[in-house]
Amino acid sequence: MSKQDHIDLIREIVKEVKFAMFTSITTEGHLHACPMTTSETSLGAREIWFIGDKTTQAVDNINNNPQVNLSYVSQDGKDYVSINGKAELVDDKAKLDELWSPIYNVFYEHGKEDENVQLIKVVPNGAEFWRSGNGIINAAKLAVAAVQDGKIADSLGDNGSVEF
Repeated sequence: MSKQDHIDLIREIVKEVKFAMFTSITTEGHLHACPMTTSETSLGAREIWFIGDKTTQAVDNINNNPQVNLSYVSQDGKDYVSINGKAELVDDKAKLDELWSPIYNVFYEHGKEDENVQLIKVVPNGAEFWRSGNGIINAAKLAVAAVQDGKIADSLGDNGSVEF
C-alpha cells in the first residue's frame, strides 16, 4: 500500500469510529486517557479537532506536555487506529462555530459561549492501523493453527503505519 492508501484507510476508520480514547501525560509523567468525540479530521492538513472543557485534566495535561495519543477501535472490534501527535489549545471563534453541534449544549450551560469550552487541535506525527478483516475466517485460521503442532496462524489482516 502507498502512503496515501494508508492515510485514506486511517481516515476511513477514524470517520467511522468517531470516538477516541484521548491519552495525555500528567505532570507526574503518568498516562491519562478519556473518551472524546472527534469533531473533524483532516489528515492531509494534519489536523484532528476536538471540543473539550478547560476544567478537565486533559486540558491541564496539554498545558504541561502537548504529546498525546488518540486510539480508535471500530464497534465490531476489527479495526484499530493509534495516532500520536501534539495537542494545541486553540481560541478560534470561527472554528468553534464550524465544529459546534447542538449536542454540546448538554455539556455546557451557556452553549458555545460558555467560558469552559476549549478547542483542541491535534497535529499528528504518525499513525498505525490494524484491520483484521472477516472475523469468521480469522476464527477458522486460529482454530486450524491451534490444532496443528508448530503451525502459526496465517495473516489475520492488514497492518501499516505512516508518518506525517
